[in-house]
Amino acid sequence: MQTWLSGWSGLLLPLLIVVLWQYTSSRSATHAYAFVPLQDVGRTFLELVYSGELWINFCGSLERTALGLSLGVVAGVSLGLLMYYARLVALLVNPLYNALRQVPLLGLTPLIGLWFGNGDEAKVFIIALAAFYPMVLNSYEGLRNVDGRFREVGQIYGFSRWQQFRLVLWPAALPNLVTGLLLAIPFAWITCIGSELLFNAGAGLGNLMMTAEASARMDIILICALVVTLLGVVMNYAVSVLGNYLLRWRGKP
Repeated sequence: MQTWLSGWSGLLLPLLIVVLWQYTSSRSATHAYAFVPLQDVGRTFLELVYSGELWINFCGSLERTALGLSLGVVAGVSLGLLMYYARLVALLVNPLYNALRQVPLLGLTPLIGLWFGNGDEAKVFIIALAAFYPMVLNSYEGLRNVDGRFREVGQIYGFSRWQQFRLVLWPAALPNLVTGLLLAIPFAWITCIGSELLFNAGAGLGNLMMTAEASARMDIILICALVVTLLGVVMNYAVSVLGNYLLRWRGKP
């Protein structure tokens, strides 16, 4: 019984928020504008689904996020590996990397817009940057902080450099890589919606939110926010399941 309660306890706060939201929406017309009644949200959701508008914008955002996330992860892990194995690269890149990652990504959008225009290239580039930063840091630090005893075991068995990487370094650094990916996913979604709001061209949930804001459709804005939240949760859950599978050799704590 206690296990069942602990498993469902995470739903308590969201349910309380939903109840409070619905109560607030029924207080006055002003409250109903800011806190759209749930029945109106449900009706608008069905309208967007039947018209195909939600699906088109959903696919646009998902495609950009998946592409940008993939590019950022590959580039980030590659640079992290290069920094670990080539000390000169680490000395040259590390100061610039640490300086650039302090700059808010959405603050770079005017510059990126001048380079790539207002199309998908600019949006994908911003998303890739959002995923790139945590993957560089986690891959580099994950390899650098591998326990020295693991390295000694590889040396005792006479592992080649590739075997040392594949059998010792990579498995030991994998928890950091999974953590980096879990950080990269929400960053990618934040920058995806932000770039779509700023570069209002093409299909996307951010563009749909911008249009809804212009027409004072708070229900559509709420639906888009909920869809993005659900997508982020699903992607994080998928990465967590994959991480648990890849790290099953560690056993349960």
